[in-house]
Order: sequence, then C-alpha cells, then structure tokens
Amino acid sequence: MNVTRREFVRGGVAAFTVGFAAPEFLSELALAQGSTSRTLVVLYLGGGNDSLSMLVPYTDSFYYSRRPTIAIPAGSVLQVGSDKSGKPLGLNPRLVGMHAIFNAGQMAVIQRTGYQNSSRSHFTGTDIWSTALPNAPQTTGWLGRYLDLLPSPVDPLVGWSTVRETPHALRGRLTAVPSIQNPATYGFSSPNTGAEAALERTFALKISSHVPVERPHLAFVNGTAQAALATLDRVVPVAQYAPTVTYPNNGLGQALKAIAGALVKGIGTKVFWVQTGGYDTHSTQGVNFQNGAYTNLMGILDGGLAAFYSDLKNQSLLDQTLIVQFSEFGRRITENGSSGTDHGAAGLMFAIGGKVNGGIYGTAASLNPDPSNPTLENNGGDVRFEMDFRSVYARVIDNWLGADSRQILNADFRQPGLSFI
Repeated sequence: MNVTRREFVRGGVAAFTVGFAAPEFLSELALAQGSTSRTLVVLYLGGGNDSLSMLVPYTDSFYYSRRPTIAIPAGSVLQVGSDKSGKPLGLNPRLVGMHAIFNAGQMAVIQRTGYQNSSRSHFTGTDIWSTALPNAPQTTGWLGRYLDLLPSPVDPLVGWSTVRETPHALRGRLTAVPSIQNPATYGFSSPNTGAEAALERTFALKISSHVPVERPHLAFVNGTAQAALATLDRVVPVAQYAPTVTYPNNGLGQALKAIAGALVKGIGTKVFWVQTGGYDTHSTQGVNFQNGAYTNLMGILDGGLAAFYSDLKNQSLLDQTLIVQFSEFGRRITENGSSGTDHGAAGLMFAIGGKVNGGIYGTAASLNPDPSNPTLENNGGDVRFEMDFRSVYARVIDNWLGADSRQILNADFRQPGLSFI
C-alpha cells in the first residue's frame, strides 16, 4: 500500500509532527545539504497587495484622477527611475530601506505579474500561486515538489515555515516541513519538567524508532516523528542568536530574525517561508505618513526587510540568500467608496539578495480607463498581467535552486529577459 505525505498532511499529521517536536538523533543529516548552500526566503504578503501604492506611476494623471483620496503624492515617492517603456516610477515613501537596497543594485522589481483570468479570490488565488498550476490548484506546492526531488536522506530542516500551519506552497508528497514560529518555544511538549520530561522524550524517541515495513501508516507516522525529534536541539542555538542589528518587535521582524539566526548558525535549511498580513485593504487605505493603513503596512515591511538585509550583509551571508515576495493578486485601479481598493488582477513581485541583478523588470500599465487600453482588463478596471508569475518561479528554480523548472512547473515558463538572478 502506497501512502503519501500529502494524504497525511491533509489529515493533520504535519500539526502532530510540530507539536511532538523534540531533538537530537538525525543531526548528521544537517551535513547532507551543507550549511553554505543557497537559501531561498519566500515572503508572502497576505490579502492582495495594492501594487500601485507600493510602486507608484507618479506621472500618470489617471493614477490621481482614479484615486482622489488614496493616491501617493508625486512629491513624496522615492524615485527609482523609469521602466523600459520610459514611465517614471517611485516606491512608497515608507520604503526607505528598500529604496537603499534598490539603489545598491540588489533589489529587482518585477511588474504586472499574474496569470490569465485572475481568480480575484483569496483562497483560490493563494492556491494557484502556491501550486503554480491554475488548472489543478489543490495539488502539491511548487516548493514541495522541489523538496521532493532532493536526494535522500533529506534533512528534516530542509524547509522551515515561520507560520503555524505548513503553507500550501511547501506541501509535497515525500517531504514534511516543520512549522517553527518561535525557536525559543519550539520544544518537546510535556506536562512535566526536569528529569521526568527528559524521560518522556527519550521514550518517545524509542517508540518512533520502530518503522515496520508491513504497516505503512505506522511507519510513516513514526518516521515523521523521528524527523521532528531530530530538529529540536538544532533549533535551540537559533533562539540564542544575537543579531548585529535591532529587528522590529513585530511578527515579520521576529520571523526574519529567526531566519537570520538559522543562517548564521548553519542549520542547513534551503527554503524558508515567512508572511505578513493585513493587505486586504478594502477601506481606509489612507496616505497619512504616520498612521495610514497601507502606510503602516509599508513601514512594517520595510523595517523587517531592512534589518534582515543589513544583518545578513554584516554576517557575509547576503550572497547566499535570495528573498522573493508575492501576493495572491493585485488590487483594482479605481478606489472604492470606502477609500480603499477591491480585489484586482496583476500585481508586483520583488527579489532581494546579494546576487540579484537589480532594477525594474517589465512595463507599467497605462491607467487610462478606456476599455480598449491593452495594458488593462475588466473594462479598464484592472491591470492586465504581462509577466506570468511562473516565469519568476522558473528563474528561481533554474538559476538559484539549481533544479529543472520544467519538471517542477510541468511546462516551460523560462523568459530569457527575466534575468534578475
């Protein structure tokens, strides 16, 4: 009988694995991948990021006429030059740290990313971006398929999710990824302490060491428990990491601090997942620099990424790290009656890292609401995608992770001009 991890993850075994987590045991596997291998950090902006408030076409008069209360003033944007069509663009004024990274040539901005017939649904959209298979959004994740291709034995910490539940993108058939929100509290769960808790942990390890071939379900559970038990002691040093900079005391900042700690301590993780929410900005987006809703989101994003970038640079780890950001869709061009924006189509991705070929990729849309405008869709209501998001994934898979994107994405999405890495 064949039993896949996907079947068990669906039934909650991933949660069991994380809750059960305890240490030592297979630490030799950490050496299998090598601590100096390239690392991918995937950053998800949950809710549907308003890319027109993040990367502002500040000379497009229709941007201001269609957004009378939420448009970013032209005089306050952080200019980044023009795209290949000649349209001047600027970053949101709160993205000061990211602007410095862009000016250093280590941030790529990839415009109008998406896919045909955007779902405009949080759930379906996230599934599509997670699987990279719009026609089969319930299958394994694109990163899970990558991890499944790694040679055995696979390090139990080859992937690391900083959120409570394993994200769809990291779900594979063969490889389970632990969810470690806080390295300081990641441990063996026991109502007891001291010697009693240690005995319970030892006993749990002995139980899980039995992997009966004739009972595949039990073998899978025990094997997964072993992998979880193998991670705990290796995670302890991450909680003790003393960064070279001060990280913001919020969810994103602390997640990035943990990732930096894992990199410095040489844990060996290849793929990290981090996310921050609040981007479903249907109302009161605002432009107030101090307390506007979207402005605050940009401040959280910039603070976390600027600290992470500086910390890795100080630790000489920037060249082996790539950060790639996405959101499940963009937002509509015209503001709604609540001074917000509704679900749209094409969005914005960016990549940051020491090996990134920085700059602006793709072309900005003309925001002229004329239904015949080829850069818009939905009768001029939404930005039409120009770059299939899977082309970005393909570049990451081929040029950073060293795998074959055609095998993982089930088609050839490579774009020679998309040379950000």
